[in-house]
Amino acid sequence: MSCRSNANPSIKCTVSSCAYHSGTQHACTLDEIKVGCTTSEVSNCAATECASFKLGDHGTCCGK
Repeated sequence: MSCRSNANPSIKCTVSSCAYHSGTQHACTLDEIKVGCTTSEVSNCAATECASFKLGDHGTCCGK
């Protein structure tokens, strides 16, 4: 996974507290992301997460 200096329009993101968030374009600046599980059995969306998330200094809002 590598970080780009500009937004990747293929990865939409509204989590402004992530270090890889592009605030103006609501996209991720990574070339790719990794999706992970939050439980041992995945039966719905709530059991998954963006495993590429890294807390940044953009605040703590999840601006939807």
